[in-house]
Amino acid sequence: MITATNTSYRTVSDHIFAVVRQNIVNNQKAFFAQRRYEPGEIVTSFSAGAVLSSPTYLTVQVGIDKHIMLQPEHLQYINHSCDPNVFFDTDAMKVIALKPIEEGDEMTFFYPSTEWDMSQPFKCLCGCRNCLGEIKGASHIRPDVISQYRVTLFIQQQLHDRSNTEKRA
Repeated sequence: MITATNTSYRTVSDHIFAVVRQNIVNNQKAFFAQRRYEPGEIVTSFSAGAVLSSPTYLTVQVGIDKHIMLQPEHLQYINHSCDPNVFFDTDAMKVIALKPIEEGDEMTFFYPSTEWDMSQPFKCLCGCRNCLGEIKGASHIRPDVISQYRVTLFIQQQLHDRSNTEKRA
């Protein structure tokens, strides 16, 4: 877990419950809690700023050809981790704490929890013991692995449909 107590970060924007900070060394932006959150607690609400038919690296998938731009935009700085501490509930349109989050902790979510097939796969550098390495979307993760994560209803449906297709084959 990254805590922004060292001096390699500068605050970019303050949103009361969390702040966007930029790493001075690599310029990467991240989202840090400004208070403690308990598991299951709602961190914030969000909405769709725009709805796109194709994914981008800034969208969150909510349907087969339905990808939303997060509103408020500062939520786009919640980075990926294979050991996330928040979840984007795209049905309730809420960001929910998955585990205790301390003031100063970086908020992270598991990108495949919302993305079936990502437009820009990447090599994960989260450093957690269960890191998956390359992140491409839920469709590229074995059922026994993805079942360990909380995923959106859309991803649950995709996994169910894939399982039924594989059983018929």
